[in-house]
Amino acid sequence: MKYSPRYRLFPTTAQRENLDWTRNIVRQLYNHALHEFNKIPEDAGTLRQRVWQVRDRLPALKNWWTDLTNVWSTVLQKAVERIRTNIQNLGKLKDNGYNVGSLNWKSPREFRSFTYRQSGFELDKKSGPDNRAILQLKKVRGEPLDIPVRLHRDLPDHDAIKEVTLKQEPTGAWYASFCIEADEPAKPEPEDIEPKDTVGLDLGVLKFIHDSDGRSIDRLDLSEERKRLEREQRSLSRKEYESNNWEKQRQQVAEVHARMTNKKRDFKHKLAHYYTTEYDAVFVEDLNVKGMLESPENARNKAEVGWRDFISILKHHGRKRGCHVVEVEPRGTTKECARCGVETAKPLWVREHSCASCGFRLDRDFNASLNVLSRGLEDLGVGYSEDTPVETATAMDTVSVSASRVVESGSPCLKEPPTAASRQG
Repeated sequence: MKYSPRYRLFPTTAQRENLDWTRNIVRQLYNHALHEFNKIPEDAGTLRQRVWQVRDRLPALKNWWTDLTNVWSTVLQKAVERIRTNIQNLGKLKDNGYNVGSLNWKSPREFRSFTYRQSGFELDKKSGPDNRAILQLKKVRGEPLDIPVRLHRDLPDHDAIKEVTLKQEPTGAWYASFCIEADEPAKPEPEDIEPKDTVGLDLGVLKFIHDSDGRSIDRLDLSEERKRLEREQRSLSRKEYESNNWEKQRQQVAEVHARMTNKKRDFKHKLAHYYTTEYDAVFVEDLNVKGMLESPENARNKAEVGWRDFISILKHHGRKRGCHVVEVEPRGTTKECARCGVETAKPLWVREHSCASCGFRLDRDFNASLNVLSRGLEDLGVGYSEDTPVETATAMDTVSVSASRVVESGSPCLKEPPTAASRQG
């Protein structure tokens, strides 16, 4: 399994200039290679063969483009091979129903990274204080660079670092992503999984998650960040475009965006870590997020919670920790009674499920999570116990967990309810 943990770099001012110079040269090479690639007929070979035709011209290109001699060779090769990767990604989008065009040239704002492959770099973890290391790079503007790295967490066990990608964020901060391969833990066989070691998740807007064990996780409150973003954006609109003041204000806007993104990513990773660590199987709805975003109601709320992003993160943690993550059919999970299976139609503003057939009553999202659990057990092939999921769950006992407790740095896992949690009847 491939991992790409990311760490913050702290280059000096001179090192920043050299990194930015290298990034710009790689961008120009990408644009030139794309121009040469477009001149090759499609019947001249496969996509890979046509890209390699362009890549093989690099030695001759260095004879008149002398700046290329100051960049490590694998960095240049990777930039050309990026054309193939981008075309393959466009093909995947087209297969999913998106209307895609062709590749375009990259402006300086659109091309923010370059990659060392197999050689030209070394991570020295023995230099510097704790949680610090030195990333040694060869041929950055023709000279080696030793850049401090903050190792806020250890790299997973691995044999070697395959690639290092250096990227400059819109805020101006530089990061390094180390591509490594580690053994993927084996997942337990479905027949060996106990139903009590599984959980169903219902994803919502009012509550980010309601699981089949009675926990409800509040969604993130980003109202303060959104207000600040509006203020900074208004200030940016008053500046002269691309002036020095405009650039400074653009970085302020980018920092607000980065803060919001980091909070949402941290929130989702901690939740995914908890569920894939505590359970052998996690069941979640296979939501059609694209169709939901196209509906006229609550579009911003649906886009902001990021359900599909959370499902992707959940699958990543599932592979990383040997946990089954199964997507189930979401249709009818809210209407269907978790006890008797009779469907009861109810508008969105009705937050309680009340079955007219069997009299079963509980929170609307709790009922949906029990249905997700039942469908997940059936799809995965886990043997049912004598009790149904409804009978094993504490139907009317819910633990509400504030999102601020989840995003708090170093926060404990949700195995025990935090003191701020409130019990609802």
